[in-house]
Amino acid sequence: MYMTTNNLINWEDFSKVEIRVGTILYAETFKEAKKPAYKITVDFGEFGIRKSSAQITKLYSPEEIIGKQIIAVVNFPEKQVANFMSQCLILGVVNEDEVTLLTTDKKVKNGLKIG
Repeated sequence: MYMTTNNLINWEDFSKVEIRVGTILYAETFKEAKKPAYKITVDFGEFGIRKSSAQITKLYSPEEIIGKQIIAVVNFPEKQVANFMSQCLILGVVNEDEVTLLTTDKKVKNGLKIG
């Protein structure tokens, strides 16, 4: 898909999105989800601890993502996924049914803004 003037955003639009760094504290299989997913708990430093559901089971086990720093959008409203409230959107690169997490290449302070 090529960029068109219809899907361009301005700086003000982008600045509304709170994209922050967090560290995964806990992850478990989300048995109640329709599609394979994990329930994940993330520490965003001064922005608190938030939970998310992520469909990343093809490339990651719960054990290997604990301690990993990820990138997430933290200012979406909560979303109910089955019996679970997702409080942030963990970002990743989608390639068909595989999702590769967006991460930092060096450890940084939890809560720092991506911009």
